[in-house]
Parts: sequence; structure tokens; C-alpha cells
Amino acid sequence: QVQLVESGGDSVQAGGSLRLSCEVSGYTASPYCMGWFRQAPGKGREWVASIKTAGGSTYYIDSVKGRFAISQDNAKNTLYLQMNSLKPEDTAMYYCAAKFRVACFNPEGYNDWGRGTQVTVSS
Repeated sequence: QVQLVESGGDSVQAGGSLRLSCEVSGYTASPYCMGWFRQAPGKGREWVASIKTAGGSTYYIDSVKGRFAISQDNAKNTLYLQMNSLKPEDTAMYYCAAKFRVACFNPEGYNDWGRGTQVTVSS
């Protein structure tokens, strides 16, 4: 089973930046995809971004395009989410997840989850 540990969440003002990290360990086969999701209080979990681990193709929800960037460092077994121009509506618990199937842009099929890291953006 893959273990995922998120870090980097913080409280920032609107317009600020954060970089989230997700350390991955305990896997036998590399996931086909890695993704970031978020969930605000009282709302459902929302897909944010994904990356194909072989080749590095990236996918984003429309509301974060141009502001967020997903990346990976295979030497460190770490996934990142660079978040710029943060808005109050970005406030949520952010989770990383792994998928062992194709179609990284499809939020279905992400079966392994981290515990989350809190991002709070104030106006």
C-alpha cells in the first residue's frame, strides 16, 4: 500500500503563495497518476490537479489554471502543488492521492489518500 503525507499548508492573505508537498512511500509499482484534491467545510471533495507520473502530463480544474502548478520530483518521491494568487475560495483541506489506472484527468479511480494539510486564505 502507498503511504502519502501532505505538508506545507498555512494561513495566508489573499494574493499570497504556498507550496504543498506530498511524500510518497511504501509502493511496489509506481502509480500511473498523482493528484491533488481539496475539501472545504460543508462541501464535497473537489478534484484540483493531476499529473501522469510517466511523462509528466498535467491537468487542472478551470478555476486554478494559471495560478496553480502540479509537479513531481521522482528522486525525492515527492509531489508538489505550487499555489499562487491565492483567493479566499481556495480555503480547504488539501489532499494528495494516487491512481493505478489510466486517464489522470478523470477524478475517479484515486484510491490511496493522505491525511490532508489545511490551507486558509483570508481577505
